Amino acid sequence: MLHSECEKLDPRIRRTRQLLQDALRTLLIQKEFDKISVQDITEAATVNRATFYAHYEDKFALLGELIRVTFLDLLAQRGAKFDGGCFHVIILAVCDYLSDLQKSHSFNQHQFEPFVEATVIDQIRIVLLDGFQRHPVERTVPAEMIAATASWAIYGAVKQWVNTEDRVSAEEFVSVAVELVRPIVMVGIAPVTQIEVPTAAAIQHS
Repeated sequence: MLHSECEKLDPRIRRTRQLLQDALRTLLIQKEFDKISVQDITEAATVNRATFYAHYEDKFALLGELIRVTFLDLLAQRGAKFDGGCFHVIILAVCDYLSDLQKSHSFNQHQFEPFVEATVIDQIRIVLLDGFQRHPVERTVPAEMIAATASWAIYGAVKQWVNTEDRVSAEEFVSVAVELVRPIVMVGIAPVTQIEVPTAAAIQHS
């Protein structure tokens, strides 16, 4: 869900969800996700269990929304314009997110890591596809396929960077990652037909 969609929610719903997201964010600093219960979350958010289940099916649904909201916030901080060509900013936002997440107690947990991976990849796909749809160009390959492929490539490259000891800065890394991702994002775009402008000499001989 993009920010524009979040803003359509009733203010009371947004406030309650914000309380629950903030509670989970704080708990993730304190202990592993596998060990966090819905009861822990509701107590930290000062709401009851019925309120929790009115908004989220389970703690994974809450985690999914927390990941999406956090990632979109990072994109906003990076000045992403969602124009289909801001993939370098998307890569930097993923760097921000995963490098920060690496400090979490849950980073390498068997339940947590695959869920984060799937959620972030899907959010990258949605953001890229949103940009493609806002600024359509003629392609020979479906935009949905390009966005899906690019999202996996971005996440995989950033994950390798995060797991590298003595890694270079995110800004230095992104210059390389962009070169890996650009051919995917640009694939299938019909070339612009070049109009040949006749020279003065050609005009004289015509």
